[in-house]
Parts: sequence; C-alpha cells; structure tokens
Amino acid sequence: MNTPGTVAATRAEYCVIACAEAWLGDGEVLASPMGAVPSIGARLARLTFAPELLLTDGESTIVGPDGETEGWLPYRKHLALVTGGRRHVMMGASQIDRFGNQNISCIGDWEQPARQLLGVRGAPVNTLNNPVSYWIPRHSPRVFVERVDMVCGVGHDNARAAGPSATRFHRIPQVISDLGVFDFATPDRSMRLASVHPGVTVAMVREATGFALTVPDAVPYTRDPSPAELALIREVIDPSATRDREVRP
Repeated sequence: MNTPGTVAATRAEYCVIACAEAWLGDGEVLASPMGAVPSIGARLARLTFAPELLLTDGESTIVGPDGETEGWLPYRKHLALVTGGRRHVMMGASQIDRFGNQNISCIGDWEQPARQLLGVRGAPVNTLNNPVSYWIPRHSPRVFVERVDMVCGVGHDNARAAGPSATRFHRIPQVISDLGVFDFATPDRSMRLASVHPGVTVAMVREATGFALTVPDAVPYTRDPSPAELALIREVIDPSATRDREVRP
C-alpha cells in the first residue's frame, strides 16, 4: 500500500510501474518504448533499478533519462541491435490474441479491410529477433480478440508452427494494459493474468477480454510505486502529467 502521507498512486502511475518492470533484469539493451506511459516507464527504470538501459529519442540519438544526448545511433547499428536481440521493444496493438499475435495493419479481411491502420511495419522482425512486450491503454474485447485479423507481431502459436528458426529468439515477456499485467507462463504459451491494478477486479478483466484467459487461483495486485518512484514520475520525468491523458482515471 502507499506510504501514509503520500498522495495515492493513480491508475496511470501503476501502469508506469508495470511498464518499467518489463525491463527489469534486461541489462544493457536498447529500450524502445512506444507511447507516453511506456516512455515514462523506461526512463523510470533507467533512473532506478535498470541503470544499464539505453534510451533512444526514437530516431538516431541515444539519450539520458532527461533527454540529453549521450551518443549517436546510426541506422546500421540500430539494425544490428534489432537482429542481434539487443533491444526490448514495447509496441502497441490494435488487436492482440490469446497467443500474443499482434495486429496493427488492418481491421477486417485483408482483401477488403473495414479499416486501414499503420501497416505491418517492423513488427515481424521485432518479434522474431528481440524481446517484444505490448502496451494497451484501452483494454477491451475489440483489442483482446480471439484471433487477430492479420498477424503483424508473431505470437507463440505461429512462431511454434514455423519451427526453430522462428522460436530461437522469440520472446513476449509481458502485455500491459490499463487493467493489469499479462504473461504467457502457461503450458501452451497462451495468455495468463499475472496481476491486476488496484481498483480492478478479475471479473472486470474477464469481461473486457474477448477470449478465455488463464487466471490463477490467487491474482496479486500490481505493486505499489515507492514514494521515491512517485516523486520521480511526478516531479522529474512527467511533471506535465502526460500519463493521465493516455490512461483513463
């Protein structure tokens, strides 16, 4: 629980903590967060329990937690990190299914989609070469679906079907949403509820998910941020509270 005398952590701040912990124990890798909350989480991790993390401005510069330039990352070096597994990406998902297949390309049949989205982009290469977690700020049955309309990020079932060349470096550590944290620690590598954020119930998660999750007998809460972590989030990393615009109260 929060320390007496401190302002209670918001849902967005629990999401920041969960995103930060996705990089726990990664060592010296390039953190590539996509979205405000994952970016705040990566900077928090760098300032606290993961000082070896490399942060990027999203283009060609290695930066510190304050955004100051620390080095240059030419594109060929960036690709070397990707193909060599020295990067941990946290991508978004328009759809994600029980095995971690991700869709950011289109909604509906590929031949005549109802909606065109970003396109496949680098998702297949990311998922087959370096760890990929996902951040989903609006957990709903429209996002957590039984089967994605198009596979962009490769999930466990499709990687397994493709054989050792696809599974050798394939890893999806976590899926984090505004309701909880999910992993694939099950015999068939399907999605499991690992924790719920305070104020969220297992029933709420189940209702917002379009497939049957594996749910342990006891589901813990996402850990509380420490007073020092809250101070960093609120006063140093994100004083303008961009996190609250990405996560509903």
